[in-house]
Amino acid sequence: MRRLTVLAGILGVGLTAWMLAQFGAAATLTLVAAGGWGVLFAILFHSVQVLLSAHSWRVISGRRGAGVPLRDYALLRCVREGVNNLLPVAQIGGEVASARLLGRRGLGLRHAAAATICDLTIELLSQVAFTAVGLLILFLLVKRSTITDELMESGGVALLIGAALFGSQWFGAISVVERLLVRIAAHLGWSGVDGIRGLHDEIMSLYRAPRRAIIAGCAQFAGWSLGAVEVCIILHFLGHDRSLATGYVIESVGQIAKSVAFAVPGGLGVSEGGYVLVGGLFGLPPTVSIALSLIKRLREIAWGLPSLAAWQYLEHRWRPVGAAPPVSARGG
Repeated sequence: MRRLTVLAGILGVGLTAWMLAQFGAAATLTLVAAGGWGVLFAILFHSVQVLLSAHSWRVISGRRGAGVPLRDYALLRCVREGVNNLLPVAQIGGEVASARLLGRRGLGLRHAAAATICDLTIELLSQVAFTAVGLLILFLLVKRSTITDELMESGGVALLIGAALFGSQWFGAISVVERLLVRIAAHLGWSGVDGIRGLHDEIMSLYRAPRRAIIAGCAQFAGWSLGAVEVCIILHFLGHDRSLATGYVIESVGQIAKSVAFAVPGGLGVSEGGYVLVGGLFGLPPTVSIALSLIKRLREIAWGLPSLAAWQYLEHRWRPVGAAPPVSARGG
């Protein structure tokens, strides 16, 4: 699996390099440099999206999760994004790492894993809703063409995938995975996996609080929608102003392209292709669309590198309940 992910990452880098060579690397990088304050704005503005996502995660975690400060969820949200965006893992590695750490904050591994799975599912469903709105706006703004038809079909596939993921949890898919993990762990002699027994029931108990699920979904949807504002601001600094509706369409298509390419670390190359495709419908030159994507990559790096460092710090700082403190922390 790791080899496949590394291979996908190499292909993503190759695709990005090909697009830069095809459309003009020098012109694109000049645009990125000209972005200047737009890059800084994108970095700072992302903090609002992080807080909304952290709030969603905390809400869906229920009463036990409410005992953990919002700042801890925000830290772990950064860890999730940093691992998924910068490390050669399929885009769920961050969820695994952050769920382990969240379990150490008093939730326990099972509840933390359940809350993270629910949050990831709600995030996906809210993204599908965000994409659906974006495609509806696209349909209203742009004449029908082969490209718009293909985008509509892709949106339909994303909707089916989201519904299938949510439905599979209700019909016991997590329970099957849970039993399989426990059996594999017993066969290989792994320890600590027994803590996830009852994961399916834990997930269902969180979903049975519809008010929390709705609040979490609204927070996630608001976070996705703010991405459209980020796109418009970056395009402004690149000298290619577009309406908020256009920014909404560009962001929704770019994000769904990144999510579909979940096996590629950070959706590298695929996300850029999505921006080029939809940007062309609104008269954006490919160099501008790629520059937009690269600026968003710079924002991911600016957030991701400190987040990876924080991850290693938290692994040592947030010790499992009942574990002995590090030797350096002892008084003797």
